[in-house]
Amino acid sequence: MNEVRIATAEGAEATISLFGAHLMSWKTADGKERLFLSQRSALDGSAAIRGGIPVIFPQFATRGDGPRHGFARTATWRIAGQAGDWAEFALAQTDLQRNRVPSWPHPFELRLRFALRGNALDMRYTVRNPGQQDFSWAGALHTYFALAAFDQATLDGMPFGGALDDIRPATAPLRLDTGAGMLQLEQQGFTEWVVWNPGAQGAAASADMADGDYRRFVCIEPARVDQQVLPAGAEWTGRHTISWIP
Repeated sequence: MNEVRIATAEGAEATISLFGAHLMSWKTADGKERLFLSQRSALDGSAAIRGGIPVIFPQFATRGDGPRHGFARTATWRIAGQAGDWAEFALAQTDLQRNRVPSWPHPFELRLRFALRGNALDMRYTVRNPGQQDFSWAGALHTYFALAAFDQATLDGMPFGGALDDIRPATAPLRLDTGAGMLQLEQQGFTEWVVWNPGAQGAAASADMADGDYRRFVCIEPARVDQQVLPAGAEWTGRHTISWIP
């Protein structure tokens, strides 16, 4: 699987796979991993990667007639640009012809840019409609945050308990206490935060997850859960910034 690595002079680094433009690892300058990646996940391009930051497009979960969470996370993207501490990836309708993913009837262009700065990771997600007709889409950056222990972590001061599948308006930044430190989560352009954890039963039922893995992460993602219209010729950009607070 082809991968791209970016890093800062301070020691922060990230690894992105061309398969799905999937951020697989983000380490802050202290060398600590801040994302969860399942050891049981296939990394050969045969299935979506469990963990890291999957890119969701053009539908969220099963809220559409295409594959669950769309095709972007299982398509091979192109490198659109790269320097020491940033990299940008692209996917368009014409790329689907060489991918083993379902075709989509609308011309589209996706851009995903990752940039490291200090103890922060900044993601910019752009959707463009270059066609002559409007299309509807939904999307998210499905971020798996590593936790010291699920039952010791809190989100805005509230502890977790049991399986989670919560949707809340994206009206303010969030603070996640991972049990090993604090992360601040900020977004622009998205409409919801989705907070998810499969719980014990969900983890046990997932072949790409160990039974106890649910204790090691929580997903908190900026999202546009319901499909919204992108007019012909228009462009949308959303941002997600994660800051580690030592």
